[in-house]
Amino acid sequence: MYRFLLSRQWVILTLLALVLIPSMVELGFWQFHRHQHRVAQNELIAENLEADPVPVEELTSPGHTVPRADYWRTITATGTFDTDHEVVVRRRTNADDRVGFHVLSPLVLSDGRAVLVNRGWVPAADDQKAFPEVPAPPRGTVTVTGRLKADETTGASGIRDLAGLPPRQVMLINSAQQAELQGREVLGGYLEQTAPASGDAGPEQIPEPDHESIGAHMAYAVQWWLFAAAVPLGWVILVRREKRDQAADSGRNTPERVTAAA
Repeated sequence: MYRFLLSRQWVILTLLALVLIPSMVELGFWQFHRHQHRVAQNELIAENLEADPVPVEELTSPGHTVPRADYWRTITATGTFDTDHEVVVRRRTNADDRVGFHVLSPLVLSDGRAVLVNRGWVPAADDQKAFPEVPAPPRGTVTVTGRLKADETTGASGIRDLAGLPPRQVMLINSAQQAELQGREVLGGYLEQTAPASGDAGPEQIPEPDHESIGAHMAYAVQWWLFAAAVPLGWVILVRREKRDQAADSGRNTPERVTAAA
């Protein structure tokens, strides 16, 4: 009664179902792992933002790679801004998704080393090759507070480090590149400034990272697993329907019915 399962059509359908089930299960786990990563990242961000501020020298040094465990840690740095080596970072957006620049200013510490400070966002000039209008940082010795971030690389960010850019414009925030340009030691990573507040006249400071939303990854995972469960159920329903249809066709074509019809 189930010989139809050996037909070419049913063999292909069965093989397709056998491929779809593990694929959908795997896609569900992929979304589940993304959910776990998002939850862990939110916890890390919240914990680091709530931690007491520490001097920048305690968490980084020249050539240091900032580990993920230290991302968004609140740090302080005291020094003077070096506007002569200030650069802007191209193709950055603000909270309203407007494209402009991030202002990257070196803060020279008392020992002559520098830490990069991302002072915030400014709009682009009409001429993309022109240096934008950047409000000056505070003069003299200043203590800056902000969030610690790791150096940007093409591999981690997906941003191409283009050559031939206009003067004082860069694509990546990278301490090694800036150390070469400035001719001094620069601490690894950089600081996203939160204080002192720049006010209406200064660059638009970068908002605190979102650490509350978890996205829809868990819902997607459940959906994929439900799809995986539905495939064998649908296969069984189709098999039973095909069996019923063939039984009905066989009953209509029995010798008794053929003789009666004659």
